[in-house]
Amino acid sequence: MNAQTLAKDFASACKKLEGALKQKNPSELEQAGSIQYFELAFELAWKTCKAKAEELGLTEVRSPKAALKEAKTQGWLGEERVWLEMLEARNRMAHVYSAKQALEVFGRMKIFSSALGKLAKNFLSSNPRASPGGQTTSPR
Repeated sequence: MNAQTLAKDFASACKKLEGALKQKNPSELEQAGSIQYFELAFELAWKTCKAKAEELGLTEVRSPKAALKEAKTQGWLGEERVWLEMLEARNRMAHVYSAKQALEVFGRMKIFSSALGKLAKNFLSSNPRASPGGQTTSPR
């Protein structure tokens, strides 16, 4: 799949996550659904980073962590700490089945959603770049 198609799918997943997080007093089922949207958005985020890097001729980007490091190097994402926290949360959710840990991840979901949404917006712009503060912006 090409980077532009991945970027569109990524942006769509981010909107779904954002919408799910607007629920007031979400039930356990709604929280679980939000976590699933987060996992989908995160997978699409790193795969889009990988595809964008490949478009630049960078072929050594093969893992989520490598994709995030390259995205940071390219100025596509802001605070690396949040992205590494998301990677750890995604790994935890994929390999551990603990309601307590799921609730901890859900508690960080709005911060994660914001970072994911900024990256998606950056990828959909025609000429993405990073602003001096590390936040992604679109050209005017």
